Amino acid sequence: MNQVLLYTSVILASASFFLCVYACVRVGKLLNSVKGLEWDTVATLTGDIGTIKKSIQTLNNRINGLNSPKLNDELLHYAIKQQNGAMHPPTDKLGG
Repeated sequence: MNQVLLYTSVILASASFFLCVYACVRVGKLLNSVKGLEWDTVATLTGDIGTIKKSIQTLNNRINGLNSPKLNDELLHYAIKQQNGAMHPPTDKLGG
């Protein structure tokens, strides 16, 4: 039983060591890739991305509003009423 615990702990320690080395290598690659990047550039790019995202969301909302089923139903009811001649302006209570 003691040998099983010993081998298990050695295997887990080895695995954790290799995972730590792998993480350190990845962090090193990340630091090398952003070495020449200035924070002003990052801030500008972040702001530009936010502006573009907001513009796209506004455009999508407009497009979705034009194709909404509520608007289509209202237009259909209006067209049916206009064809049936039911569109007469009210004459009994005009004015204030």
